[in-house]
Amino acid sequence: MDYTFQFGPLVNYLPQFISGFWLTMLLAFVGIFGGIALGVGCAVASTLPGWLPRFLVRGYVEAMRNTPLLVQIFVIFFGLPNLGVRMSPLTSVFIALVLNNGGYIAEIVRGGIQSTHRSQVEAAESLGMTYFQTLRFVILPPALEKVFTPVVSQCVLLMLSTSLVSAIGVEDLTGAAMIASSETFRTMEVYLVIAAVYVLMNFVFRAILNLAGLLIFRRSRRNLFRGI
Repeated sequence: MDYTFQFGPLVNYLPQFISGFWLTMLLAFVGIFGGIALGVGCAVASTLPGWLPRFLVRGYVEAMRNTPLLVQIFVIFFGLPNLGVRMSPLTSVFIALVLNNGGYIAEIVRGGIQSTHRSQVEAAESLGMTYFQTLRFVILPPALEKVFTPVVSQCVLLMLSTSLVSAIGVEDLTGAAMIASSETFRTMEVYLVIAAVYVLMNFVFRAILNLAGLLIFRRSRRNLFRGI
């Protein structure tokens, strides 16, 4: 069956594609950096004495990792209004993306923390360092550096998962593509273009995150040596 590609009709939708692109970037940045902050905080909380912090963190992590992101978005956007909590679609997806990414990041970082050799902790304690000083200067920096690669992979996966937000009417890049496809009937052309944009965004996000990691860990090592 012959098929003639026609990309011309898509030019009229360029403003929507650009708007959707920037919204996708915003969703990804909020989800990534909000999720990293939440995930690291939860990973640290899981190391605190007592069963309650570990129980709460474990429950949260399992809830995020064992349910689809789309279901989480639906629960927040469609479910919470039944409890009297109403949010805009954009606010709902911001919260869902941060919570989802935070659950995965927490488990990754927890593994890095647990890989810290006991002798390092004992050495810090022998120097009179408090628990939080030990955590900040001895445990967290090498732990985060060890797990940085899987953290980057998880963040890129989250960026790609932002395409799900179009299910509740948020006009991100995929949402704009759905509109263009339904109005022009050039489905193949629309989604080939969108796929290429997502591939480009993948490379951009990896480059940004890798550069940020390089600068952060270099500075962290420099500060540690100064402290010593």
